[in-house]
Amino acid sequence: MKRTLKTSIIAALAAATMITTAASAENWRAWNIHSDGHPNTPAMDLFAELVEASTNGEVTVDVFHGGVLGTQPDALEQVRIGAIELGNFSLGPIGPMVKEANLVSLPFIFKSVPHMFRVLDGEAGEIMSKGMADAGLMPIGWFDAGARSFYSQKAIETPDDVKGLKIRVMNNDLYTAMISAMGGNPSPMAFSEVQQALKTGVVDGAENNFPSFKNVGHYEVTSHYSLSEHLIIPECICVNTKKFEALSPELQNAIRASAKAASLYQRALWSVQSGQARTEVEAAGIKVNEIADKGPFQDAMDAVYDEYLKANPDMKKLVELAKATK
Repeated sequence: MKRTLKTSIIAALAAATMITTAASAENWRAWNIHSDGHPNTPAMDLFAELVEASTNGEVTVDVFHGGVLGTQPDALEQVRIGAIELGNFSLGPIGPMVKEANLVSLPFIFKSVPHMFRVLDGEAGEIMSKGMADAGLMPIGWFDAGARSFYSQKAIETPDDVKGLKIRVMNNDLYTAMISAMGGNPSPMAFSEVQQALKTGVVDGAENNFPSFKNVGHYEVTSHYSLSEHLIIPECICVNTKKFEALSPELQNAIRASAKAASLYQRALWSVQSGQARTEVEAAGIKVNEIADKGPFQDAMDAVYDEYLKANPDMKKLVELAKATK
């Protein structure tokens, strides 16, 4: 499936966007923290192939996987200053340097993964993209990184089900405020400590996406996975703004088209991997419960949003746009 889909994408894009004029060649380096087995790795390789094919070799991309060009914070700064031309980044670490990118870290801001992509493809996404581009990180493609949901020893159907539970979260004030707003007890801790904490009852639950839940074995020490999808944080292909804007419009269009095609490929691979992980944990005995109405969870976040917007009033329009997106 991978080979057939990849081959057809390359052929279609090359035929649609082939550059015929001659120009001096550009060779770009691309950073990727993921290694073999992760959907982003073949997607970034495909992006490089598509760029070379659709620009007739006027732009080539060498992708360095596994974080060999540095940590994510280092790579972000290197792309911003142009020492590395582009990278595949999570928007989480971009939030502290680009306030607009913090939109995706607001709990329950998105109703689902498809809703998140609709927001990114609309006016809110345009505002985010401009803020990122102004900081030197121009997003040209959005990758799926799944939705984080709760897992514990009981089903979580409403915010009331979180009351009194000790829930491990990432060390971020927005995430601890989210748990507190539902009456739970947030317990920030290192990801490496979560398995033992769940096993011994130091925490009652945690949260993550299906592949992570399965791959690190947290399904072995819990019984329920509740599809709250409270955090949906995408990843991007981001290019140094000045490097990109120095290209001709024709080359820019070809690279954007390459990023879009690679993003659709990545999303398809992620969907397969996530579906396989869900099937495997359910086969192991995990009870997965859908939450049809996330409205009560979103309503419970009112105090969290009020406090955040009080401190960041210029984010109000962006939040309203995201919430208004159907």
